[in-house]
Amino acid sequence: MAEGKDPLRYFRVEARELVDQISAGVLDLDQRPGPEPVAMLLRVAHTLKGAARVVKQKEIADHAHAFEEVLVPHRGDDAAPLAAEQMRELLRLNDAIAACVTMIENPAAPPAASASPSPSHSAETAAEKPAKVEQREEISLAPKTATADLDELLDAIGETNTRMAPLRTGCATVERLHRAAENLADQLRVGRGGATATRAAAERLAAELGSAGRRFTDSVDQIERELEDVRSRAEGLRLVPVSSVFTTLRRAVRDAADGEGKRVRFEARGVGLRMGAHLLSPVSGGFLHVVRNAVVHGIESEAERLAAGKPAEGTITVEVERRGRFARFRCVDDGRGFDLDALRRTAEERGLLETGSGPPDSDQLLGLVLHGGISTSPAVTEVSGRGIGMDAVREVAAQLQGEVQVHSVPGRGATVELIFPLALLAMTGLNVEAGGTVATLPLDVVRACVRLSPEEAAAAAVSGRIVYDGSAAPFLPLAEALYTGSTVPETPGIGAAVVVNTTGGTFAIGVDRLAGTSGLVARPLPELAPASAVVGSVSVDADGNPRLVLDPQGLADEVFRGHQEGARPVAATVAAPLPILVVDDSLTTRMLERSILESAGYEVDLAASGEEGLEKARARRYGLFLTDIDMPGIDGFTFVERTRADPKLAVVPAILVSSRASAADRDRGRDAGASAYVVKGEFDQQQLLGHIRRLVVRS
Repeated sequence: MAEGKDPLRYFRVEARELVDQISAGVLDLDQRPGPEPVAMLLRVAHTLKGAARVVKQKEIADHAHAFEEVLVPHRGDDAAPLAAEQMRELLRLNDAIAACVTMIENPAAPPAASASPSPSHSAETAAEKPAKVEQREEISLAPKTATADLDELLDAIGETNTRMAPLRTGCATVERLHRAAENLADQLRVGRGGATATRAAAERLAAELGSAGRRFTDSVDQIERELEDVRSRAEGLRLVPVSSVFTTLRRAVRDAADGEGKRVRFEARGVGLRMGAHLLSPVSGGFLHVVRNAVVHGIESEAERLAAGKPAEGTITVEVERRGRFARFRCVDDGRGFDLDALRRTAEERGLLETGSGPPDSDQLLGLVLHGGISTSPAVTEVSGRGIGMDAVREVAAQLQGEVQVHSVPGRGATVELIFPLALLAMTGLNVEAGGTVATLPLDVVRACVRLSPEEAAAAAVSGRIVYDGSAAPFLPLAEALYTGSTVPETPGIGAAVVVNTTGGTFAIGVDRLAGTSGLVARPLPELAPASAVVGSVSVDADGNPRLVLDPQGLADEVFRGHQEGARPVAATVAAPLPILVVDDSLTTRMLERSILESAGYEVDLAASGEEGLEKARARRYGLFLTDIDMPGIDGFTFVERTRADPKLAVVPAILVSSRASAADRDRGRDAGASAYVVKGEFDQQQLLGHIRRLVVRS
């Protein structure tokens, strides 16, 4: 519609943004009274009033003016906080403004609520409030553009990317012609003078082809960059901030607490995540029941909380987090927890438990909460008593192919979790290559990247461990996980380790190379596409090709399962190294050296003195002695001399590790019979392992 024929075109966008700010601001003011939220609300309401008057929306302007009138007496630093009745009036005016804005956004739709609430509306039944809240949620989550249109746009961009391949081939062809023309010109240049004209023509051809090729390449590069930017923006349009549901949930908590005469604080975590609106909408609807139940059934009255030693104000926290390709919504309250005795009685009355069959455990009772009609409320109110709340959450989980988990601690609170797979997820990823396959790892789980020498990579692959931050972390070559049950393609070999931090622990994966970071939108794998458990989803790269997105939890399961089953066996053609004896009076040095050696696949024994070292050396066969010099009693020089004097120990090589760096000390170590001398101040892990691999005696 042309701008002249639709005077509300821009007002609709501005009014929706202002209404959302007012809705969040009122709830902030309710929980954190003070001059700042009052001043913010006055500014926003005044802006809305002025904009509404410009486009002749008198009802919205009048409601905004009434909203200001409530706030004006409370805008000073020393002003009294708003009374409960004044907060209710602000919420009522907020609802009235939102209803008016909704009507102008959807002029053809029947009005959801009267645009001019009469006094009777202020006494509306509380049973109508939840319906209004849910309706506001559906509006706020409605995508700005139809999902089908966005899908068509993404498909068109993918098709365009596919068509870029012939252009890239054309660039290469022009480049080959350019080189051919240059070769022709060179040949003519060394020929006879009669070919001057031909030579000049060939030179002009080469110049023109070179210029055309450069323009061709620059244009293709620019188009590719612009298409990638458009594709990223189009995919982002399908994703909605999770924070968009929190205002609705906060309002539901506030309304339920007001109806119950309780003081309840709402807290939200995970506001920075984005996911598809088709997921957030049903989740928000289900969690409306969860937070209301938490207020009505969980949070005690102020007197009960004080008697139990709790703060007078209860707390309900809604957390949202991503775990691999799954999202987890969790509602936690600090109330009384589920009444298990009442649940048992209700379940017996409904025939879900046999009377006298023995006491069910708490997990069995909490599982019954998800059955429809199970309610422990003694009376039916506007927000409880019909037993449909948790049943609604179960239906949402079934709809999203997820699951619901319920936990309760008597007297301390309850937790309800909804876990479901994500269809689309925006993230930043680290691109890696392993076994000829490029994959992406979510960047938020990457702790560090460590370059590995060929020797370090081989040692880590054999031992299944790598030294990081002073300790040995489990290690797994990524190619082994990606090509489970099949032959890994020939590659240059592992060149780096990516240290990953998950809830299950810290581990490292070996990759051939690091390929930078990129933003991406991950999609679920096709149902009929078999994939390793370490692959969680798939994305599309700049050329329109699919790229695997690794699942950190799947990687953790694979790595730690391998270590529980035992380290990978050493090939039969390679003799296993004998154990190494480390002799040092410093606990820190002993533990560090043991960590380094064990990560490289060696068995290690420790001795805290030269005397203990000699005793152990005579009691067991070792492949190497690694000893400090400065120790009480027998020092390192003496330890080496005595082992060289013993025919049984003389064949075992010894390495001296000391803070002494003088040439005289090095000479004395060589004279004592040490095979290598390592200075602690110049300590190099790779150099030490190189000495050990060269010297260690194998069985």
